[in-house]
Amino acid sequence: MVRDGDGLTLARHLPARFDLSAETRFPALRKGALAHEVRKDLWRLLRQIRGFSPVVRVVEDDAGMTLWAGGAVFGRMPPKVQVEAQIASLLASPEHRIRWIRHARIQKGPKSC
Repeated sequence: MVRDGDGLTLARHLPARFDLSAETRFPALRKGALAHEVRKDLWRLLRQIRGFSPVVRVVEDDAGMTLWAGGAVFGRMPPKVQVEAQIASLLASPEHRIRWIRHARIQKGPKSC
């Protein structure tokens, strides 16, 4: 995990590389928690691609956050447009987004039991 300014990049191989990617917007959340949750689901979606290494980048701005999900392919590149459509579909999935937001929301005040 690399933090730089208002951004965070979660990758196994550095420097992080996006051979495949899609992006989406989120409200203000905990960047690390969001990146980890998206990475897990991204890996589950694309683990059949040989040599795939997921990368998630999250950058904060005044209106919330932009998240890029994708990664590097150390091997034969699959049809890029098709895989990027799968990633975009994952990022747009209401069920996934609800779970990611719930997991990464910013807690205010002490936690109640």
